[in-house]
Amino acid sequence: MRFGLFVPQGWRLDLVGIDPADQWPVMRDLALRADRGPWDSIWVYDHFHTVPAPTDEATHEAWSLMSAFAAVTERVRLGQMCTAMSYRNPAYLAKVAATADIISGGRIEMGIGGGWYEHEWRAYGYGFPSAGERLGRLDEGVQILRQAWTTGTATLDGRHYQVDGAIVRPLPLQDGGIPLWIAGGGEKVTLKIAAKYAQYTNFDGTPEGFAHKSRILREHCADVGTDFDAIVRSANYNLAIGRTEAEVRERLDAVRARLAPVVGPERADAYLDAFRGMPAVGTPEQIVENLTALKKQGLEYAIFYVPEAAYDTSGLELLEKEVLPHLA
Repeated sequence: MRFGLFVPQGWRLDLVGIDPADQWPVMRDLALRADRGPWDSIWVYDHFHTVPAPTDEATHEAWSLMSAFAAVTERVRLGQMCTAMSYRNPAYLAKVAATADIISGGRIEMGIGGGWYEHEWRAYGYGFPSAGERLGRLDEGVQILRQAWTTGTATLDGRHYQVDGAIVRPLPLQDGGIPLWIAGGGEKVTLKIAAKYAQYTNFDGTPEGFAHKSRILREHCADVGTDFDAIVRSANYNLAIGRTEAEVRERLDAVRARLAPVVGPERADAYLDAFRGMPAVGTPEQIVENLTALKKQGLEYAIFYVPEAAYDTSGLELLEKEVLPHLA
């Protein structure tokens, strides 16, 4: 199993209380820590407005961070989970990603999806088209990315995008272009797009959900004639770790204490529902047991979100020392 680490960028209210002038050093130092450690990759989210509610707190832009991390790190791969196709013209996005790949020495991963956060879509003037249209844009945009990164130009007269000889030079440094992570578990469309184009998928990481989505992906691969076993399946995990279950509860209480003054107690409580009972919440022994079972199901890549990482790295250290070695 390989491992990725989300670097706090503010979207999940994980830089609250840190002066904006100090936020980049915090992000940079965590990226450098990962670069020296057991991590294969670091990740950020492609969002503009915070969750679980839009606030005036910072949310740093994903592709700006890609280039910044590319310049200061040396080894870890760099990804977004996941870039929303409609937020940037796909030919422009191909150019941005190729430039970041060159800055990084060939370490960019392209996490890509249809997008979902309606509030920021409308606030930024993107409207909020139907799920079908958003996924149609994803399919056409991926075609443009692949063409641009392999030939240096892109031409497509699609329903959603029209590009005519868009030049994307220089090419990314990676042979065959930047690896594509198709993120999302939509069974009729998203997983079919993944079957056609993805080197990686990213979907539900619970035991039942992972098994089900894997079956659907396998069926789509058979339908479109691609090799299911060649696609690396990944999932994201919210981490709350402690040597005892009481310590785990203390970590979750600390997350609630940070969020509640900003978004209110009800939203803070609802936010924590995404942690409770999940595979990466528990003692090291419990997390190893949970993820070992998922590894046997075919999980090859786990990407961890550590909500307190900007303030306290003790949980991250425990994960690195007592969980990852048992799964690598």
